[in-house]
Amino acid sequence: MIQQQTLLKVVDNSGAILVKCIKVLNGFKKRYGCVGDYVTVSVKQLKSKSKKTCKIKKKEVYKALILKTRTRIWKKTGHAKLFTTNAVILLNKQNNPIATRILTCVPINLRKKKLQKIITLSVGLV
Repeated sequence: MIQQQTLLKVVDNSGAILVKCIKVLNGFKKRYGCVGDYVTVSVKQLKSKSKKTCKIKKKEVYKALILKTRTRIWKKTGHAKLFTTNAVILLNKQNNPIATRILTCVPINLRKKKLQKIITLSVGLV
């Protein structure tokens, strides 16, 4: 579960490495975010090679989509999925990804939320 002040890893090729959660969106006074929720983030660290050529700037605020959390995701069959990191991808104002590739597998839960654009950019489904 993601809440305010959580450090998150960026798993796309947008140029950012580390971001900090500012606010969990999609609800009034929503405290925690799960896989598939939107958050507002601030960029804390950039890749060293892309500092000059990248559209992303340090200390800017972006919208992001949560792809992985360290808490368990339970299936209807009784099995659980557990990721080792908290990971997001950065989005623009129209909720389209800023990056052209997603460098990790995406959970199947995003298919139910109709995020086909993100699923097609990813490596695979988990």
